[in-house]
Amino acid sequence: MIKFLDLQKINAQYAAELKQAAADVIDSGWYLQGERVKQFEANLANYIGVKHTIGVANGLDALRLILKAYIEMGIMREGDEVIVPANTYIASILAITDNRLKPVLVEPDINTCNLDISLIEQHITARTRAIMVVHLYGQICWSEKLELIAKRYNLKIIEDNAQAIGAIWNGKRSGTLGDAAGNSFYPGKNLGALGDAGAVTTKDDQLAEIVRTLGNYGSKQKYVNEYQGLNSRLDEIQAAFLDVKLKYLDAENQRRHEIAQYYCANIHHPEIILPNSQNSSLFTVIPSEAKGYFSLTHVWHIFIIRTSNREKLQTYLTENGIQTLIHYPIPPHKQGAYKEWNNLSFPNTEQIHNEVLSLPISPVMEMEEVKKVISLVNSFL
Repeated sequence: MIKFLDLQKINAQYAAELKQAAADVIDSGWYLQGERVKQFEANLANYIGVKHTIGVANGLDALRLILKAYIEMGIMREGDEVIVPANTYIASILAITDNRLKPVLVEPDINTCNLDISLIEQHITARTRAIMVVHLYGQICWSEKLELIAKRYNLKIIEDNAQAIGAIWNGKRSGTLGDAAGNSFYPGKNLGALGDAGAVTTKDDQLAEIVRTLGNYGSKQKYVNEYQGLNSRLDEIQAAFLDVKLKYLDAENQRRHEIAQYYCANIHHPEIILPNSQNSSLFTVIPSEAKGYFSLTHVWHIFIIRTSNREKLQTYLTENGIQTLIHYPIPPHKQGAYKEWNNLSFPNTEQIHNEVLSLPISPVMEMEEVKKVISLVNSFL
Protein backbone atom coordinates (compact mmCIF):
# COMPACT_ATOMS: atom_id res chain seq x y z
CA MET A 1 0.00 0.00 0.00
CA ILE A 2 1.27 3.46 -0.93
CA LYS A 3 0.28 5.51 2.11
CA PHE A 4 -1.35 8.88 1.68
CA LEU A 5 1.20 10.30 4.12
CA ASP A 6 3.84 8.16 5.80
CA LEU A 7 4.50 10.14 8.99
CA GLN A 8 6.64 7.41 10.46
CA LYS A 9 8.97 7.51 7.46
CA ILE A 10 9.07 11.32 7.44
CA ASN A 11 10.06 11.53 11.10
CA ALA A 12 12.46 8.58 10.87
CA GLN A 13 14.73 10.80 8.73
CA TYR A 14 15.35 12.98 11.76
CA ALA A 15 14.96 10.35 14.49
CA ALA A 16 18.37 10.88 16.08
CA GLU A 17 17.89 14.66 16.28
CA LEU A 18 14.33 14.32 17.58
CA LYS A 19 15.35 11.85 20.26
CA GLN A 20 18.19 14.12 21.33
CA ALA A 21 15.81 17.10 21.44
CA ALA A 22 13.40 15.12 23.63
CA ALA A 23 16.24 14.05 25.93
CA ASP A 24 17.44 17.64 26.25
CA VAL A 25 13.96 18.79 27.30
CA ILE A 26 13.53 15.92 29.76
CA ASP A 27 16.94 16.58 31.30
CA SER A 28 16.29 20.31 31.56
CA GLY A 29 13.43 19.82 34.02
CA TRP A 30 11.55 22.71 32.34
CA TYR A 31 8.52 21.71 30.28
CA LEU A 32 6.43 24.84 29.68
CA GLN A 33 7.28 28.43 28.70
CA GLY A 34 11.00 27.79 28.64
CA GLU A 35 13.98 28.33 26.40
CA ARG A 36 13.01 25.79 23.73
CA VAL A 37 9.78 27.64 23.03
CA LYS A 38 11.60 30.97 22.90
CA GLN A 39 14.20 29.51 20.55
CA PHE A 40 11.60 28.04 18.19
CA GLU A 41 9.55 31.25 18.21
CA ALA A 42 12.65 33.26 17.26
CA ASN A 43 13.70 30.80 14.55
CA LEU A 44 10.21 30.62 13.04
CA ALA A 45 9.89 34.43 13.08
CA ASN A 46 13.21 34.67 11.30
CA TYR A 47 12.22 32.00 8.74
CA ILE A 48 8.85 33.56 7.95
CA GLY A 49 10.15 37.12 8.14
CA VAL A 50 7.80 38.46 10.80
CA LYS A 51 8.36 40.43 13.99
CA HIS A 52 6.41 38.26 16.44
CA THR A 53 5.74 34.54 16.77
CA ILE A 54 3.71 33.28 19.72
CA GLY A 55 3.57 29.54 20.27
CA VAL A 56 0.11 28.18 21.15
CA ALA A 57 -1.50 24.78 21.64
CA ASN A 58 -2.85 24.26 18.11
CA GLY A 59 -3.89 25.99 14.90
CA LEU A 60 -7.52 26.51 15.90
CA ASP A 61 -6.41 28.28 19.08
CA ALA A 62 -4.10 30.49 17.02
CA LEU A 63 -7.10 31.82 15.08
CA ARG A 64 -9.31 31.98 18.18
CA LEU A 65 -6.72 34.02 20.05
CA ILE A 66 -6.20 36.49 17.21
CA LEU A 67 -9.91 37.30 17.13
CA LYS A 68 -10.17 37.33 20.92
CA ALA A 69 -7.27 39.79 21.05
CA TYR A 70 -8.95 42.09 18.54
CA ILE A 71 -12.04 42.07 20.76
CA GLU A 72 -9.93 42.99 23.80
CA MET A 73 -8.34 45.77 21.74
CA GLY A 74 -11.79 47.20 20.94
CA ILE A 75 -11.38 46.58 17.20
CA MET A 76 -14.18 43.99 17.18
CA ARG A 77 -17.17 43.26 19.34
CA GLU A 78 -19.79 40.54 19.59
CA GLY A 79 -21.92 40.33 16.43
CA ASP A 80 -19.32 41.86 14.13
CA GLU A 81 -18.75 40.12 10.82
CA VAL A 82 -15.75 38.28 9.44
CA ILE A 83 -15.67 37.33 5.77
CA VAL A 84 -14.43 33.76 5.35
CA PRO A 85 -14.38 31.27 2.45
CA ALA A 86 -17.29 28.85 2.35
CA ASN A 87 -14.81 26.24 1.11
CA THR A 88 -12.52 25.61 4.06
CA TYR A 89 -11.88 23.23 6.91
CA ILE A 90 -14.38 23.96 9.68
CA ALA A 91 -11.67 25.27 12.08
CA SER A 92 -11.56 28.58 10.18
CA ILE A 93 -15.23 29.13 11.01
CA LEU A 94 -15.14 27.67 14.52
CA ALA A 95 -12.62 30.34 15.50
CA ILE A 96 -15.08 33.04 14.45
CA THR A 97 -18.22 31.67 16.09
CA ASP A 98 -16.32 30.77 19.28
CA ASN A 99 -15.74 34.51 19.72
CA ARG A 100 -19.43 35.30 19.10
CA LEU A 101 -18.57 36.92 15.80
CA LYS A 102 -20.57 36.29 12.62
CA PRO A 103 -18.98 34.38 9.74
CA VAL A 104 -19.98 35.66 6.31
CA LEU A 105 -19.41 32.80 3.88
CA VAL A 106 -18.11 33.67 0.41
CA GLU A 107 -17.79 31.27 -2.51
CA PRO A 108 -14.40 30.06 -3.77
CA ASP A 109 -12.97 30.35 -7.24
CA ILE A 110 -13.81 26.96 -8.77
CA ASN A 111 -10.35 26.78 -10.36
CA THR A 112 -8.20 27.51 -7.31
CA CYS A 113 -10.66 26.34 -4.60
CA ASN A 114 -9.55 29.43 -2.64
CA LEU A 115 -11.68 32.43 -1.68
CA ASP A 116 -12.88 34.31 -4.77
CA ILE A 117 -11.50 37.77 -4.03
CA SER A 118 -13.70 39.35 -6.70
CA LEU A 119 -16.78 38.50 -4.58
CA ILE A 120 -15.61 40.00 -1.30
CA GLU A 121 -16.71 43.59 -1.73
CA GLN A 122 -20.38 42.75 -2.30
CA HIS A 123 -20.48 41.03 1.11
CA ILE A 124 -19.07 43.94 3.11
CA THR A 125 -21.49 45.67 5.49
CA ALA A 126 -21.25 48.25 8.26
CA ARG A 127 -20.49 45.40 10.69
CA THR A 128 -17.64 43.84 8.69
CA ARG A 129 -14.35 44.01 10.60
CA ALA A 130 -12.08 41.46 8.96
CA ILE A 131 -11.40 39.13 6.05
CA MET A 132 -10.06 35.69 6.87
CA VAL A 133 -8.19 34.22 3.91
CA VAL A 134 -7.36 30.52 3.92
CA HIS A 135 -4.32 29.36 1.96
CA LEU A 136 -6.09 26.10 1.22
CA TYR A 137 -4.11 23.00 0.22
CA GLY A 138 -0.88 25.06 0.41
CA GLN A 139 -1.69 27.64 -2.29
CA ILE A 140 -1.51 31.29 -1.28
CA CYS A 141 -4.78 33.22 -1.53
CA TRP A 142 -3.72 36.83 -2.01
CA SER A 143 -3.77 39.75 -4.46
CA GLU A 144 -3.26 43.48 -4.63
CA LYS A 145 -7.03 43.82 -5.01
CA LEU A 146 -7.47 42.12 -1.62
CA GLU A 147 -5.07 44.60 -0.04
CA LEU A 148 -6.92 47.53 -1.61
CA ILE A 149 -10.31 46.27 -0.39
CA ALA A 150 -9.00 45.91 3.16
CA LYS A 151 -7.51 49.39 3.06
CA ARG A 152 -10.64 50.97 1.55
CA TYR A 153 -12.94 49.55 4.23
CA ASN A 154 -10.42 49.57 7.10
CA LEU A 155 -10.58 45.80 7.54
CA LYS A 156 -8.12 43.46 9.19
CA ILE A 157 -6.81 40.57 7.11
CA ILE A 158 -6.27 37.34 9.05
CA GLU A 159 -4.45 34.49 7.35
CA ASP A 160 -5.36 30.90 8.07
CA ASN A 161 -1.87 29.66 7.27
CA ALA A 162 -2.39 26.14 8.59
CA GLN A 163 -1.59 24.51 5.24
CA ALA A 164 0.84 26.86 3.51
CA ILE A 165 3.89 27.44 5.68
CA GLY A 166 6.88 28.29 3.49
CA ALA A 167 4.85 29.58 0.55
CA ILE A 168 5.69 32.97 -0.98
CA TRP A 169 3.73 35.75 -2.67
CA ASN A 170 5.62 38.66 -4.21
CA GLY A 171 8.74 38.00 -2.17
CA LYS A 172 6.93 37.61 1.18
CA ARG A 173 6.07 34.39 2.93
CA SER A 174 2.55 33.46 3.91
CA GLY A 175 2.03 34.27 7.55
CA THR A 176 3.41 37.78 7.02
CA LEU A 177 1.01 39.07 4.37
CA GLY A 178 -1.92 40.08 6.57
CA ASP A 179 -2.30 41.69 9.97
CA ALA A 180 -1.97 38.35 11.74
CA ALA A 181 -1.86 34.65 10.89
CA GLY A 182 -2.77 31.39 12.55
CA ASN A 183 -0.37 28.51 11.92
CA SER A 184 -0.90 24.82 12.62
CA PHE A 185 1.77 22.23 13.28
CA TYR A 186 -0.55 19.23 13.42
CA PRO A 187 1.61 16.16 12.67
CA GLY A 188 0.42 15.87 9.05
CA LYS A 189 1.28 19.46 8.14
CA ASN A 190 4.33 20.37 6.04
CA LEU A 191 5.95 21.45 9.31
CA GLY A 192 4.46 18.92 11.68
CA ALA A 193 5.00 18.38 15.39
CA LEU A 194 4.67 15.00 17.07
CA GLY A 195 1.41 16.12 18.63
CA ASP A 196 -0.75 19.24 18.54
CA ALA A 197 0.96 22.62 18.24
CA GLY A 198 0.40 26.02 16.65
CA ALA A 199 1.54 29.63 16.49
CA VAL A 200 0.35 33.15 15.83
CA THR A 201 2.53 35.36 13.64
CA THR A 202 2.09 39.13 13.41
CA LYS A 203 3.93 42.41 13.04
CA ASP A 204 1.54 44.13 15.49
CA ASP A 205 3.24 44.68 18.88
CA GLN A 206 0.02 45.17 20.83
CA LEU A 207 -1.73 42.20 19.26
CA ALA A 208 1.27 39.96 19.96
CA GLU A 209 1.38 40.96 23.63
CA ILE A 210 -2.34 40.38 24.13
CA VAL A 211 -2.33 37.05 22.27
CA ARG A 212 0.53 35.82 24.46
CA THR A 213 -1.28 36.99 27.61
CA LEU A 214 -4.62 35.51 26.58
CA GLY A 215 -3.03 32.14 25.87
CA ASN A 216 -1.63 32.07 29.41
CA TYR A 217 -4.95 32.35 31.29
CA GLY A 218 -5.01 36.08 30.51
CA SER A 219 -1.95 36.54 32.71
CA LYS A 220 1.43 38.21 32.22
CA GLN A 221 2.31 37.99 35.92
CA LYS A 222 1.58 34.77 37.80
CA TYR A 223 -1.77 34.87 39.61
CA VAL A 224 -2.56 38.29 38.13
CA ASN A 225 -5.15 37.94 35.36
CA GLU A 226 -5.83 40.90 33.09
CA TYR A 227 -8.19 39.09 30.70
CA GLN A 228 -10.54 36.12 30.66
CA GLY A 229 -7.98 34.02 28.85
CA LEU A 230 -7.35 30.44 27.76
CA ASN A 231 -4.79 27.77 28.52
CA SER A 232 -3.15 27.54 25.09
CA ARG A 233 0.61 27.22 25.27
CA LEU A 234 3.16 25.45 23.11
CA ASP A 235 4.91 22.64 25.00
CA GLU A 236 8.69 22.71 25.31
CA ILE A 237 9.03 19.25 23.80
CA GLN A 238 6.92 20.07 20.73
CA ALA A 239 8.86 23.31 20.25
CA ALA A 240 12.08 21.32 20.36
CA PHE A 241 10.78 18.85 17.75
CA LEU A 242 9.59 21.69 15.50
CA ASP A 243 12.93 23.45 15.75
CA VAL A 244 14.63 20.32 14.43
CA LYS A 245 12.20 19.96 11.52
CA LEU A 246 12.14 23.66 10.60
CA LYS A 247 15.69 23.30 9.21
CA TYR A 248 14.41 20.86 6.58
CA LEU A 249 11.16 22.60 5.63
CA ASP A 250 12.36 24.26 2.42
CA ALA A 251 13.88 21.04 1.15
CA GLU A 252 10.72 19.10 1.93
CA ASN A 253 8.52 21.70 0.26
CA GLN A 254 10.76 21.57 -2.79
CA ARG A 255 10.27 17.80 -2.99
CA ARG A 256 6.50 18.25 -2.76
CA HIS A 257 6.77 20.74 -5.60
CA GLU A 258 8.65 18.25 -7.77
CA ILE A 259 6.05 15.54 -7.19
CA ALA A 260 3.15 17.92 -7.90
CA GLN A 261 4.81 19.07 -11.10
CA TYR A 262 5.30 15.46 -12.18
CA TYR A 263 1.66 14.67 -11.43
CA CYS A 264 0.44 17.63 -13.46
CA ALA A 265 2.73 16.84 -16.38
CA ASN A 266 1.75 13.17 -16.58
CA ILE A 267 -1.85 12.73 -15.46
CA HIS A 268 -3.85 12.86 -18.70
CA HIS A 269 -7.18 11.27 -17.85
CA PRO A 270 -9.99 13.13 -19.67
CA GLU A 271 -12.30 13.04 -16.63
CA ILE A 272 -9.70 14.32 -14.15
CA ILE A 273 -9.40 18.03 -13.38
CA LEU A 274 -5.93 18.91 -12.10
CA PRO A 275 -5.32 21.70 -9.54
CA ASN A 276 -5.56 24.94 -11.48
CA SER A 277 -3.35 23.36 -14.12
CA GLN A 278 -3.54 26.38 -16.41
CA ASN A 279 -1.88 28.59 -13.80
CA SER A 280 1.86 28.45 -14.36
CA SER A 281 2.47 30.36 -11.10
CA LEU A 282 1.78 27.13 -9.23
CA PHE A 283 5.18 25.97 -10.39
CA THR A 284 7.07 29.23 -10.06
CA VAL A 285 10.18 28.82 -7.93
CA ILE A 286 11.94 31.72 -6.29
CA PRO A 287 15.52 31.18 -5.05
CA SER A 288 15.71 31.70 -1.31
CA GLU A 289 18.64 32.91 0.72
CA ALA A 290 19.13 29.37 2.02
CA LYS A 291 21.73 27.73 -0.18
CA GLY A 292 20.34 25.31 -2.69
CA TYR A 293 16.71 25.60 -1.60
CA PHE A 294 13.68 27.24 -3.13
CA SER A 295 10.66 29.03 -1.77
CA LEU A 296 7.46 28.21 -3.62
CA THR A 297 4.26 30.05 -4.46
CA HIS A 298 2.43 26.79 -3.64
CA VAL A 299 3.82 24.31 -1.12
CA TRP A 300 1.47 21.44 -2.02
CA HIS A 301 0.32 20.45 1.44
CA ILE A 302 -2.40 18.52 -0.35
CA PHE A 303 -2.55 17.54 -4.02
CA ILE A 304 -6.19 17.46 -5.06
CA ILE A 305 -7.78 16.29 -8.26
CA ARG A 306 -11.45 16.65 -9.14
CA THR A 307 -13.76 14.17 -10.81
CA SER A 308 -17.50 13.47 -10.87
CA ASN A 309 -16.61 9.78 -10.40
CA ARG A 310 -14.72 10.32 -7.14
CA GLU A 311 -16.12 7.36 -5.18
CA LYS A 312 -15.42 4.91 -8.00
CA LEU A 313 -11.92 6.29 -8.51
CA GLN A 314 -11.14 6.16 -4.80
CA THR A 315 -12.35 2.55 -4.58
CA TYR A 316 -10.31 1.61 -7.65
CA LEU A 317 -7.15 3.18 -6.25
CA THR A 318 -7.66 1.54 -2.84
CA GLU A 319 -8.11 -1.86 -4.47
CA ASN A 320 -4.83 -1.29 -6.28
CA GLY A 321 -2.85 -0.28 -3.22
CA ILE A 322 -3.11 3.52 -3.28
CA GLN A 323 -4.40 5.30 -0.17
CA THR A 324 -6.30 8.53 -0.86
CA LEU A 325 -8.29 10.93 1.31
CA ILE A 326 -11.04 13.49 0.75
CA HIS A 327 -10.35 17.07 1.86
CA TYR A 328 -13.20 17.64 2.66
CA PRO A 329 -16.36 15.53 2.19
CA ILE A 330 -18.84 17.88 3.91
CA PRO A 331 -18.69 21.69 3.61
CA PRO A 332 -19.08 23.73 6.80
CA HIS A 333 -22.55 25.00 5.86
CA LYS A 334 -23.82 21.40 5.65
CA GLN A 335 -22.41 20.31 9.02
CA GLY A 336 -24.59 19.56 12.01
CA ALA A 337 -22.57 22.10 13.99
CA TYR A 338 -24.18 24.85 11.88
CA LYS A 339 -27.71 23.56 11.37
CA GLU A 340 -28.94 27.09 10.76
CA TRP A 341 -26.96 27.13 7.49
CA ASN A 342 -27.96 23.71 6.20
CA ASN A 343 -30.46 25.12 3.71
CA LEU A 344 -28.01 27.63 2.25
CA SER A 345 -26.64 27.05 -1.22
CA PHE A 346 -23.01 27.55 -2.23
CA PRO A 347 -22.77 25.76 -5.60
CA ASN A 348 -19.02 26.08 -6.13
CA THR A 349 -18.26 24.96 -2.60
CA GLU A 350 -20.62 21.99 -2.89
CA GLN A 351 -19.17 20.98 -6.25
CA ILE A 352 -15.63 21.05 -4.85
CA HIS A 353 -16.61 19.00 -1.80
CA ASN A 354 -18.39 16.46 -4.02
CA GLU A 355 -15.51 16.08 -6.48
CA VAL A 356 -12.15 16.48 -4.73
CA LEU A 357 -9.85 13.56 -4.08
CA SER A 358 -6.41 13.94 -2.50
CA LEU A 359 -3.57 11.87 -3.98
CA PRO A 360 -0.52 10.82 -1.95
CA ILE A 361 2.14 13.50 -1.77
CA SER A 362 4.98 13.74 0.72
CA PRO A 363 8.71 14.45 0.77
CA VAL A 364 9.48 10.74 1.27
CA MET A 365 7.57 9.41 -1.75
CA GLU A 366 9.75 7.48 -4.18
CA MET A 367 9.45 8.24 -7.89
CA GLU A 368 8.32 4.67 -8.55
CA GLU A 369 5.42 5.28 -6.18
CA VAL A 370 4.55 8.55 -7.91
CA LYS A 371 4.63 6.82 -11.31
CA LYS A 372 2.39 4.02 -10.01
CA VAL A 373 -0.20 6.56 -8.84
CA ILE A 374 -0.12 8.27 -12.24
CA SER A 375 -0.41 4.98 -14.14
CA LEU A 376 -3.40 3.85 -12.13
CA VAL A 377 -5.19 7.22 -12.40
CA ASN A 378 -4.64 7.30 -16.15
CA SER A 379 -5.94 3.73 -16.57
CA PHE A 380 -9.13 4.31 -14.56
CA LEU A 381 -12.25 3.41 -16.57
